[in-house]
Amino acid sequence: MSDQKSNFYSGLQQNLEQLREQGLYKPERVLASRQGSEVVSEDGRTLINMCANNYLGLSGQEWVAQASIDATEKYGYGLSSVRFICGTQTVHKQLEQAISKFLGTEDTILYAAAFDANGGVFEPLFDENDAIISDALNHASIIDGIRLCKAARFRYAHNDMADLEQQLQAAADKRHKIIVTDGVFSMDGTIAQLDQIVALADKYGALVMIDECHASGFMGKTGRGTHEHHNVVGKIDIITGTLGKALGGAMGGFTSGRKEVIEMLRQKSRPYLFSNTLAPSIAGASLAVLERLSSSTELRDRLHENTAYFRKEIERLGFTIKPGTHPVVPVMLFDAPVAQKFAARMYELGVLLSGFFYPVVPMGQARVRVQLSAAHTREQLDTVLKAFEQAGRELGLLKN
Repeated sequence: MSDQKSNFYSGLQQNLEQLREQGLYKPERVLASRQGSEVVSEDGRTLINMCANNYLGLSGQEWVAQASIDATEKYGYGLSSVRFICGTQTVHKQLEQAISKFLGTEDTILYAAAFDANGGVFEPLFDENDAIISDALNHASIIDGIRLCKAARFRYAHNDMADLEQQLQAAADKRHKIIVTDGVFSMDGTIAQLDQIVALADKYGALVMIDECHASGFMGKTGRGTHEHHNVVGKIDIITGTLGKALGGAMGGFTSGRKEVIEMLRQKSRPYLFSNTLAPSIAGASLAVLERLSSSTELRDRLHENTAYFRKEIERLGFTIKPGTHPVVPVMLFDAPVAQKFAARMYELGVLLSGFFYPVVPMGQARVRVQLSAAHTREQLDTVLKAFEQAGRELGLLKN
């Protein structure tokens, strides 16, 4: 091996070892079971799962798996192609129509992942004559998508409407302006102020785009999302989201909006044009999920009951959490190694969750992120709370 190659690999090894020494190395927890409120680790331990995006508890449901099997039997394993060549089946068109109906939009386009949806939405629609005005804490996929576009970039302080207005004023000379925000910010559980954002967009002639990955299926009275939560259905120009969280939990993303927008994405969005079609098994199962969610709010209601209970009890124990009503509950530990030690101790106590620290969250804002599910029972939540109390006292985090 040449000296140059040897230096490259030794440098990687040193960096990895440094992460381990600092307590910042992120281990993967290997599961030997279905996703659910309880999971089985590869060593056979049963753990209460508090870190999945399985908000409605659908990932491991038998009827969802069966819908996937039924779609596979009818449509096969995959298309071996992209959509515009020979990779579209009726199940894909049916799912796009169902998503549009669920969200209250005109049309929808499917992607292999939500990261692709955000990565492929800006470049076909905006150029150097336009402006993209983005929340400072938007998801990495939005940031990467904006980088691929030649439009001028403006950033406003997180959820700060006064700063947003200043950025809109700064972009006044641009042809088209679009405000881009997560509907719900996944690290904090913060809900974007869409009603105020829409009002500012109307005032300055801007479009509005929201990423609904942590909202579709359970935010709003009937689970349609953040735009329903804030009573602005029909006033959002572009919605991106995922099928890989509340809506079944496999993978796949989408962009939804006006027909002209979606048609242009079909013609020019690179992740759509150059990635294989979403597997029919996922499309079929996702279609079944949307049909179920359109007929009942039972799972959505149960999720919010669990969320309210856990938020109240974790604060009662003395932990600091980010305020809110969303099922993402950041338990603030502030120090990165402490967050990793806490997550490791909770794992030993039979609870699966993960520590988050810089650069995923701002420096000094390390935490463990709890995510509630409709599948969690009250007994499971009480067991988790007891584990939090024990680990908190052992690590000196609780004073009372």
